[in-house]
Amino acid sequence: MRVFAALVPPAAAVEDLGVFLEPRREAGGELRWTDPEQWHVTLAFMPQVAEHVLDALADEVAAAVRARAPLALRVEGGGAFPHPYAARVLWAGVEGGEQALSSLTALARGVRQAANRAGAAPEGGRFHPHVTVARLRRPAEATRWIRVLDSYAGPPWLADQVTLVASHLGEGRGHRPRYEALATLPLLG
Repeated sequence: MRVFAALVPPAAAVEDLGVFLEPRREAGGELRWTDPEQWHVTLAFMPQVAEHVLDALADEVAAAVRARAPLALRVEGGGAFPHPYAARVLWAGVEGGEQALSSLTALARGVRQAANRAGAAPEGGRFHPHVTVARLRRPAEATRWIRVLDSYAGPPWLADQVTLVASHLGEGRGHRPRYEALATLPLLG
């Protein structure tokens, strides 16, 4: 099963970003907008997790995040993957100051190490905190959308828990993934 560990912004932050993006959704015909209830900041993505590993994964991640302090973050700015001139993903950035972002990177590293210990084999790659807001069917130039997202600064929120989520491909609205929360693990530090 596909599983990821994530920070899920609270309803107020999701609503604020949704209000900002709503009038732009109709103008972005080439974009497939993600559903606001699925917005999250991925800390670790595990593409193939055996069901018998899930309990160990939850235990290891809980142990890794328990001593970490909650983080003051906000959704702000934006960008595109893999780059603005051949974008496949449009994202909103995550900010919080140098110390919070350093702690966020350390949190992601700790969660990935915990997933490895549990046998869940997370994907590697550099951690880049973001919220995916849209996908493109084929690579396209996205600088105008990045300029739009760069004008956004959402309300601050406290990230105080990591959620383990199962992603069921093709089972959601319009054949998108359906997300199922498996465990919510608090940051108590």
